Amino acid sequence: MKSLSRAPTSALLSALLALPQLTAAFYLPGVAPTSYKPGDAVPLFVNSIKPIAAPDARLHSVLSYDYYDPRFQFCQPEGGPQYVSESLGSILFGDRIMTSPFSLKMAQNETCVKLCPAKYDTESAHFVNQRIAKGFALNWLVDGLPAGQNLYDDLTGTNFYSPGFHLGEIPTSDPEASTFFNNHYEIVIEYHKVRGHENQLRVVGAVVQPFSKAYPSGEGNVDCNDDSIGPVVLSEDVNHITDVTFTYSVYWKESPTAWATRWDKYLHVFDPKIHWFSLINSAVVVVFLTITVASVLFRALRKDIARYNRLDQINLDDLSGGDGLEDGVQEDSGWKLVHGDVFRTPARPLLLSVLLGNGAQLFVMTGFTICFALLGFLSPSNRGSLGTIAVFLYTLLSFVGGYVSARAYKSMNGEQWKLNIASTPLLVPGIVFLTFFILNLFLWANGAAGAVPFTTMIVIIAIWFVISVPLSVAGSWLGFRAQALEPPVRTNQIPRQIPPSTTYLKPIPSMLLVGILPFGAIFVELYFIMSSIWFSKIYYMFGFLFLCYGLMIITCAAVTVLMVYFLLCAENYHWQWRAFLAAGMSAGYIFVNALIYLISKLSLGGVSGTVLYIGYSALLSFLFFILTGSIGFFASWWFVRKIYGSIKID
Repeated sequence: MKSLSRAPTSALLSALLALPQLTAAFYLPGVAPTSYKPGDAVPLFVNSIKPIAAPDARLHSVLSYDYYDPRFQFCQPEGGPQYVSESLGSILFGDRIMTSPFSLKMAQNETCVKLCPAKYDTESAHFVNQRIAKGFALNWLVDGLPAGQNLYDDLTGTNFYSPGFHLGEIPTSDPEASTFFNNHYEIVIEYHKVRGHENQLRVVGAVVQPFSKAYPSGEGNVDCNDDSIGPVVLSEDVNHITDVTFTYSVYWKESPTAWATRWDKYLHVFDPKIHWFSLINSAVVVVFLTITVASVLFRALRKDIARYNRLDQINLDDLSGGDGLEDGVQEDSGWKLVHGDVFRTPARPLLLSVLLGNGAQLFVMTGFTICFALLGFLSPSNRGSLGTIAVFLYTLLSFVGGYVSARAYKSMNGEQWKLNIASTPLLVPGIVFLTFFILNLFLWANGAAGAVPFTTMIVIIAIWFVISVPLSVAGSWLGFRAQALEPPVRTNQIPRQIPPSTTYLKPIPSMLLVGILPFGAIFVELYFIMSSIWFSKIYYMFGFLFLCYGLMIITCAAVTVLMVYFLLCAENYHWQWRAFLAAGMSAGYIFVNALIYLISKLSLGGVSGTVLYIGYSALLSFLFFILTGSIGFFASWWFVRKIYGSIKID
């Protein structure tokens, strides 16, 4: 790597800077294209009904429902709906894909097809009206593409497809108006002819425009084009039954969009200038911190060591009446005085080593996942591929977690090696699984489609104990067999007394100061990720995420090293936990940011929704705490070993 010339390095940097835009325009398909002949059946699958932004631009629920929930009264296919096989990640993210009664024939328009009649009693009407008011949307899939709405972005001046379409409407001009229930769907399917094969057609877009039409009750035909038909209002009056007839029309439209780029209209970048501003701002902070830490390292490793070599000359100057010794003592009265205590075993070494092992596991898993997504291997065509690959990598990388935990524990002179081997694959994953299971109980209790099925829970437990635990044990076994990392200096038998610290070096202030900078490197991108998760938007700006993740790592390492240096200069050698907790404090800012997001963007109302949101936010913050804490610790560990290994101790 050191032999690389400057020109390839510049080319690599230019390529990385271009990645945020390139990844939005191209992806490596995760599935092979399906070609249809005119008249061939094109499958339309239905997914769970999820909340999106309501008319007031706020999210009013985090619960989703099965499409065929009896209270919605949607038409079912002959023989009943069947579940479509899904990946583990798709199930974990709440997808529940099923067959539908819609009949789509390639390149054949159909107008006003009658599906089925339905009757809504008071209870069903109230339930549906409440879901409409909360902004719930239907989610269909046509040849793997989400059917959505064609929207216009005023900031970028471009049209894009937003997945999902509203269950109903509330006229914005009159807040007291009745709720309209959409029962007619105009489906526009865009297709592209394969070059050289005019009879081979591929789906490249799907848009649905829903309407509310109160057709006259009866068994006869319905007229979808009758403008005199009013909207459907589901009456909540006692003992009142509202008759509704579901219809749809299908229109096929040839498009110049190629199959390989059909996701371009869905992978829309909101506020690209904000992305770039955040990236540049974070880069400036990183450069500033890097220069600061580099100057500290230069001072610690060059100037101080050179002064040690001139110690005899300094003493001679003092004998001749100079003030060299006074200056030397003043300069040596910092981190060098605690060389006999700096590698002393920290408090609770077992817990620290377990957290470090899991942090290393998360670090490698996150890096690989983002890189796979950046290169396009996690295509949006493969629903849930991001979650699937994350679980897969986390499981395989249990070996890394066990190895790092064992090496760290051995270097801390830990003696309970069996407990370390058992705790590494069980403690943190156990906390995560227990929290996830409790939150899943809330979903089960509310009949939400996002509740992970019991069989999937069994699969997760099997993956955990059959694959993850043995890999972690194998890694720990190798870690304990490896040669111990000996400290570069000897540790004194009697601990040195620690003088009082200044205010900014006390635990709480230092944690608050250190944690805010890594959070600042990612908080803008975090906003878009949270909007993607909770508002059911597609997030695919992995180029920006890759760069932000790299900046966060550098910031976290640099600012923690700086804090540890000041701590050692204050003759405080308890740096291990301080480094971990200070760097991990960025997770505290993430959790506070999630609470602010809850207040400003969400209006959940019920207890279950609030508990679910706070619970999932706390779970993600906990994992981020372990991740950033480990980054800060290992950066500080390298720094401390480096500076104390470079000085001569008599």
